[in-house]
Amino acid sequence: MTFDEDRAVFALSSAGRQFSVDASTKLTSWWPRIQPHLPGVSSRALLVDPAPETVDMLVPHTAGASDTRRSLNAGLHRLHLGHDTLCVHAGALRRPDGDGAALLLGGHGAGKTLVTAALALREWRVLAGDVALVDVAASGQASVRGGTGAFLARRGPLRRWFPDIGVGDGADTGKVDLRSRFAHETPVVPCAVSVVAVVDVDGDPRTGDGTVGLLDQHTAATQWLRSSAHLLDRVMEDEDAVLREVEDAAAIRHRLALVRSLATAMPVHTVRGVPRTIAEHIDALAGGERPS
Repeated sequence: MTFDEDRAVFALSSAGRQFSVDASTKLTSWWPRIQPHLPGVSSRALLVDPAPETVDMLVPHTAGASDTRRSLNAGLHRLHLGHDTLCVHAGALRRPDGDGAALLLGGHGAGKTLVTAALALREWRVLAGDVALVDVAASGQASVRGGTGAFLARRGPLRRWFPDIGVGDGADTGKVDLRSRFAHETPVVPCAVSVVAVVDVDGDPRTGDGTVGLLDQHTAATQWLRSSAHLLDRVMEDEDAVLREVEDAAAIRHRLALVRSLATAMPVHTVRGVPRTIAEHIDALAGGERPS
């Protein structure tokens, strides 16, 4: 096997599972900004493989840093799916007593990061900032085995809801990575999920105690299906590659079977309100309390 002198084969590990990629040698310099957005991948997980027998993924030759990250994530989606693990668009945290995890679902802008911050302030420990690796047992029970280290939030909402955190001048409306502010851990063994919640931060502080509901099984399955396709639903900036093609028909059917299993076994709650109130409800749900 021969490769371009500007390319190399790299070996990386995600949650203990090995993955090889043929990519630009620039990946080495890009790694510090790419790695936090790859689920289950530690900062020391990139190695040049001098004698590869096979390659799991070929990154397009002209891909820049952002498209390389998207390609790697699509490959990791495929890798983990083969082990009955979904890459779910979700925040994940372990309870302060270590007994169980919460999985926070929701679309872009729903407020997952704000609720993650609110739970972290209640001494929950962050397991995944944006994408969680969720093991699905034969029984349909879920466990978190890791996730992305990046924990990004917009400064404006953070200043509004958590003025004591300190995220810079009011004129700055960009994003801040909260990794340095809250404890983050990688589970030694997968952490069983005790509560799954679709969160929706309501911008009206008069929301009061918020609301808690329960999704029906079909809607829950649809939520899981959408959330578990997150790493494939990306548009490449400079490439024509379609990341959805990483999944063939058999892989899609397998993911759908895992999703149906989760929807059957795991109640999925909806929790709406302000971040701290949502966190209080999730804390109660994780402790075994059920909404009236």
